[in-house]
Amino acid sequence: MSAATAGDDLVERIRRICMALPGATEKMSHGAVSFFAGKQFAAVRAGGHHGDPRPQLWCPAPPGVQAELVEDDPARFFVPPYVGGRGWIGLVLDDVDDDELTQILTEAHATVT
Repeated sequence: MSAATAGDDLVERIRRICMALPGATEKMSHGAVSFFAGKQFAAVRAGGHHGDPRPQLWCPAPPGVQAELVEDDPARFFVPPYVGGRGWIGLVLDDVDDDELTQILTEAHATVT
């Protein structure tokens, strides 16, 4: 599977989860496929960002969750540039299943609605 195909598959998996959430819409924002429910609740950077080629998901997290995730699993979770100061998390999408994606995206959606 090529990198483009893998990225497309990730975007499609995330799209399917996000669009099942109430009031979700999709549009491009700052070069990333993004999802909104009033406010933005997810950005998919399938080709990586700022020199890190790994596919990434950025989304808001409930208060305190960002620090907990980054401390517990720094190989997968990180504080993303620009939005990290507002409590957003970054997740490297190298090996993530749909159950985990659904949980993270549902919490992100609830954080903005």
